Amino acid sequence: MPMIENEEKITRALLVSVDTGSFDAESSLAELEELVKSAGAEPVVCVLQKLPRPESATFVGSGKLEEIRSLCAMQEIDLIVADSELSPTQIKHIEDYTDVRVIDRTTLILDIFALRARSREGKLQVELAQLKYLLPRLTGKGVEMSRLGGGIGTRGPGETKMETDRRHIRRRMETLREELREVEKHRHMLRRRRQKDGVITCAIVGYTNAGKSTLMNTLTDAGVLAQDKLFATLDPTSRALKLPSGVSVMLIDTVGLVRRLPHHLVEAFRSTLEEAAQSDIIINLCDASGEEARMHLDVTNELLTSLGCGDRPIITVLNKCDLLDRQLMPQEFEACVKISAKTGEGIDRLLDAIEKNLPVRMRHVSLLIPFADAGVVSDIRAKGTLISEQYTAEGVRVEAVADEALYARLLPYSIERSHHGNDSQY
Repeated sequence: MPMIENEEKITRALLVSVDTGSFDAESSLAELEELVKSAGAEPVVCVLQKLPRPESATFVGSGKLEEIRSLCAMQEIDLIVADSELSPTQIKHIEDYTDVRVIDRTTLILDIFALRARSREGKLQVELAQLKYLLPRLTGKGVEMSRLGGGIGTRGPGETKMETDRRHIRRRMETLREELREVEKHRHMLRRRRQKDGVITCAIVGYTNAGKSTLMNTLTDAGVLAQDKLFATLDPTSRALKLPSGVSVMLIDTVGLVRRLPHHLVEAFRSTLEEAAQSDIIINLCDASGEEARMHLDVTNELLTSLGCGDRPIITVLNKCDLLDRQLMPQEFEACVKISAKTGEGIDRLLDAIEKNLPVRMRHVSLLIPFADAGVVSDIRAKGTLISEQYTAEGVRVEAVADEALYARLLPYSIERSHHGNDSQY
């Protein structure tokens, strides 16, 4: 199955959008450019036309279609990418007129997802989304919808499934759903185990390419793929993070968001996004150096609200602040945590914000535990955070962090620390 990056000739793409006024077409087209680059192609030229609504047969008007055909010939275009979802009729008419292969925004995103998915769950979700998109497009088309030949828009199961009938596709979709249900059961079991063990979870969410994987790597040395590409991370990654107070939290990296995300993908990746909804703390990470930082934050907040995260502490974090002129920063960003995941600037402030939003009141204690009660140390390891232990003639000296319940049980072993005063609260 060929991949664009390994081909000698880079696919040259023409991007086309119809501005109906229902969304910011120029910004969406700029994002489409990044998506095309992420798929491994080269966006050569962009065409934008203002219309009350897309033409039902050709998407763009006849004059603009003639302009596109001329540009394809002059610029040696291999692929036309529409910044909207096209009907089979529109694709056929544009291809017949320009003699250039055509895909739409949804096909492009599905292709990138197929390229990036690594885990079993990710691959199952991608295939299910592709088949959902394909199924209504098989009506009356037969093998005409085949995309055999390689290139963007042909990766994943689509190139073989397009040769099958609707009944076979529906059967395959049900099999995928059943497999996903099993994967989700396993995920729920892990989540319940974490809750039972008192593990605190912190999810990083945000617009795609905001720097979530880079932040994950900076905080935990997780080694998550971090590239300047949209959707570089598709599969959720979990790593332990020890805070300065000694408390450990489970940090979760999630798939990035994008404007006008096809509903096929929102539904297919909901279980991945629910990992964020079930977290104790949510980090809403935003690329502050981008021109649309405010909009990106709004998109993420809307999704979090739809997932029922209104009662969870959400920490708004502005990333890539090393690229930003602080004098020009909007007033509304003043209360946000400002960091650079790449340089490490502001990471201490982020860790402090996480500690302040921990779901339970944590206390740092200094203890002297007699050897006869050495089992208490095991309790601390199981239900608290053991910072240090030292064996002395009197017993085991311990530095630990405990929640209120464990702290009450440890009070009999507490050491009065004159140079610190009472136990400090975290």
